[in-house]
Amino acid sequence: MDGSVLALLSVLGALAIGAISPGPSFVLVARTSIAVSRGAGVAAAVGMGAGGVVFATLALLGLHALLIQVGWLYLILKIAGGLYLVHLAVRIWRGAVEPVRVPDGAAKSHGILRSFGIGLATQISNPKTAIVYASIFAALLPASPPAWVLLALPPAVFLVETGWYAIVALAFSAGRPRAAYLRSKAWIDRLAASVIGALGIRLVMDAAKPS
Repeated sequence: MDGSVLALLSVLGALAIGAISPGPSFVLVARTSIAVSRGAGVAAAVGMGAGGVVFATLALLGLHALLIQVGWLYLILKIAGGLYLVHLAVRIWRGAVEPVRVPDGAAKSHGILRSFGIGLATQISNPKTAIVYASIFAALLPASPPAWVLLALPPAVFLVETGWYAIVALAFSAGRPRAAYLRSKAWIDRLAASVIGALGIRLVMDAAKPS
């Protein structure tokens, strides 16, 4: 197998392992799928994939080096990302006791676009991920990768991220998980809000630690 192909597959494998690890993205897609609809869950998954493309592109452009050198910019991005996750957690917590409503056609379309936006924002809320991407690229890609590898990476990352979270969306929008959610919506939403909020607070606290 060509060395560049092997390097590309190694990068995608490492990113797939990272995507599979449970985190706020997993919680958001799962909850959206069972609380809203399968389409909304898949839209959130596409948002996650789009966020992966953003990180992959920025990593290839060398943003990670800028974040490391300009410490205050990295801190601001971490705090902003953490506060977004806390805001999202508060919204989920407040809506925990609200009944699930079946949207009409127009509302469903709006819900899908909104789910995509929330998925994208959640994915890019942690700037540390950009450095993780850059570290994986630096470790597994050749020093001077061919142009086709650089062009193939962003869409390949999109397929990996979207593919995994689409599987999550399809699994959690099935009948049994959805029925279980409807029976226990309040505490499941509050559990999801607690996980997302804790991760957001951790980001802010990490940024506040003296270097």
